[in-house]
Amino acid sequence: MKILVIDDDDQMRVLLRQVMEWAGYEVLEAEDGREGMHLQRRDPADLVITDLIMPEQEGLETIGQLRKEFPKTKVIAISGGGRIGPEAYLPAAQELGADKVFSKPFDVRELASAVKELLDHD
Repeated sequence: MKILVIDDDDQMRVLLRQVMEWAGYEVLEAEDGREGMHLQRRDPADLVITDLIMPEQEGLETIGQLRKEFPKTKVIAISGGGRIGPEAYLPAAQELGADKVFSKPFDVRELASAVKELLDHD
């Protein structure tokens, strides 16, 4: 099983990579939605964890593209919400088709169990 992590925060990407690799998944990383979609088209992941607020291409647009091009891929949206807080963005992510949403900071164990739950139901 392969996971694509899309986040412009280096530390968050490293943390997510470590947690997901520890849980036994192969991990690809991208620092924005444009790079993430490029990777997904080249080497599709089973699940994508994407931040919502990023330069270049933000997460809501990325979720929309994933749903169109990769309808079977599971999506988890994460957000610290920038200046207005995650509450503003996470419901929109769910409306666009995110399977789960987490606001930062989140418990990595909860995130890991959500990933397992989503991938086990395939």
